[in-house]
Order: sequence, then C-alpha cells, then structure tokens
Amino acid sequence: QVQLVESGGGLVQAGGSLRLSCVASGSRFIFTISTMGWYRRAPGKQRELVASITNGADKNYAESAKGRFTISRDNAKNTVYLQMNSLKPEETAVYYCQRDQNGVVYWGQGTQVTVSS
Repeated sequence: QVQLVESGGGLVQAGGSLRLSCVASGSRFIFTISTMGWYRRAPGKQRELVASITNGADKNYAESAKGRFTISRDNAKNTVYLQMNSLKPEETAVYYCQRDQNGVVYWGQGTQVTVSS
C-alpha cells in the first residue's frame, strides 16, 4: 500500500512563505518514474492543480502559482516539495500530494495551509 505523507502546513500571514513536503513510501524506482503533483481544495471549491513535476523534472504550474511557488523533488528521499512564497489569504486550503504512475494515482491525506490577512 502506497502512502503519501504531507507536512509543512500551518498558519502564516499574508506575504509569508511555507515549504510543504511529501514523502512517498514504497519503491524508490517507482517514485522516480512517477509524476508528482500538489493540489489544493479551498473551502467550498473544487480541488485544483497547483504544480506538478514529471520524472524528467519538467514542471507545470497553475497560473496563480507562477513566479511564487516552486516544485522540486529529491528522488533519493522519495520526497517532493512545494516552496510557496508571497502567500495570499485566498490560498487558504488543504494541500494534497499526488503520485501518478502511468495513470495509477495515489493521494496523501492533505495538510492545512491557512493564510491570515
């Protein structure tokens, strides 16, 4: 059973920064060939993609995240990160880690990010 465990969420003031981490259990090889992503679900809204990174380290960002957020991965540690800078109150949400291995998708339990104004 694959587990994705997120950490790093919390309460931050508008304009502040947080760094989220997601550690995946299981095979390092499988992690290495998987696309990893960060999603978020704000209260009353649907879950949306924030950023993703492929096994070739190609990155994709939501328009709202470009220039402020950075996704990265450390395959030796089975870990993906999301550095979030200049956070806004409307980015208050539960942030989820996702692993996509050729269409087989796993989700973490989520970590709460609260941005105060």
